[in-house]
This record gives sequence, structure tokens and C-alpha cells, in this order.
Amino acid sequence: MPDRHARYNPGMTPSNDADVAIAVETSGSQGSVAVGRGAAVLAEETFDARQAHSVALLPTADRLLAACAATPRDLRRVYVSVGPGSFTGLRIGVTFARTIAFAAGARIVPVSSLATVAQNAATMTDPPERVAVLLDAKRRHVFAQCFAFDGTAYAPVDEAAERDPADYLPSLGAVAVLGEGVARHGAALAACPAVTVLSGEFHQASARAVYALGTALAAEGRFVEADALTPVYIRRPEAEERWEQRQGAGKP
Repeated sequence: MPDRHARYNPGMTPSNDADVAIAVETSGSQGSVAVGRGAAVLAEETFDARQAHSVALLPTADRLLAACAATPRDLRRVYVSVGPGSFTGLRIGVTFARTIAFAAGARIVPVSSLATVAQNAATMTDPPERVAVLLDAKRRHVFAQCFAFDGTAYAPVDEAAERDPADYLPSLGAVAVLGEGVARHGAALAACPAVTVLSGEFHQASARAVYALGTALAAEGRFVEADALTPVYIRRPEAEERWEQRQGAGKP
């Protein structure tokens, strides 16, 4: 069984007339689910998702809903981390969100995986003015984006893109970095004296952060239809690229 960590907050239960919502984060090596009513998270659980996104997600969601005295059909909103990140994990999270929307009539709010990681820094006693989130994209590249703190949360200051960290990081000046890509790109980080690497506890995306961002986006009406929901890959999956290369090689 995958390792998991659960946290329940029964004392936080708000009015029962608040919408039941679920947040799903499957973009990285650690998956997580959060369930709540209105803006309050009531239960959350993390699991090691390196080999088990598809295995762990559904039973985790069922456990948390049961802990909150709810069922999948009670869900009115689904907040889902849509990428960039693990291609397989993102597909699983998006499929889960679409299934809940079709089955229960829940409304979907897509949330950036990079923005989700950035919000971890907002929980620090003294949040950095700017952070850059790095997720490993292989090929010595990262999926990256820079954010600035507005006193409450982090707002993007550039576009999410696939980048060479050796070029990107020096262009940012003084910045704190976090994310799963940090561990794989130590040489590029060491070459930038203006860069501060945050503690590893801030590097993982969490469903709790997805829930908070999703709630804020829902208040702005940032819903999408289930059949329009797609993962944000930035780059096409490597399997698709290899397939096209093989097809091209076979042409006369």
C-alpha cells in the first residue's frame, strides 16, 4: 500500500448549507486530496504517488468524503491541479474531475500546479518578495514560473514555460526557489548567488493549496465545462513525440 498521511479537522465544520468541494493534486511524486465545505478544508490526505496515482486517488477521496459525512454525489465543486507536471498524474486528476462533474453535476475550477507550489511560501513567517517554482521537465530543463508576493498570496509575473535553468535563474535576480525540480538542478542553482533555495518542506504541491486557490478562482467565476478541461502539459508527452518521430522515419 502507498504511504499516506491524513489530517482531519472536525472542529472546523461550517454550516451544512455550504457547498461540498474536493481538491485534487496529482502533478508530482506526492499526491493529495482535500475535502471541505465552502472555504474551509475539513479533511486532507497525502499519498506517495510515484507508482500509484491511479491506485490511491479514488480510495483516498472516498475516505475523506466519508469522514466529512458526504458522498461523491454531494460534491458541488472540484478544484483540480492541471499542470504542468507528471503527464500521467495530470491525466488521472483531470479524468477524476471530469467524472465527478458528469456524475454529480459538480462545477470544475482548474488550478495551476506552479501557482499551487508558490503558495507554500506564503505560509512562511517572512514570505520572500519573489519566488520561482521549478518542476523537472527532463532534458536538463524545468517547467518554471516566477511569482511576486502581494501581501496575501503569490501572483505570476511571467508565463509558465519550459526553460533552461542555467539561463532562466540568472535573469531573475534575487529570488527564492522551490519545487520538485530544485533537487535535480543543483548545478544551475549553485551558479546563481542571488538565488535562495527554500527548505524541502515547501517543495511539494498540496491539495490544501489547490483548495484555497480554487475557492478564490471560483469566486471570480473561473469555472470550465467538463468536456473543455485538459491538462496543461506545456510540452507534448515524450511518447507522442517518439511516435511522431517513428512515423516520420517511415515516410518515403
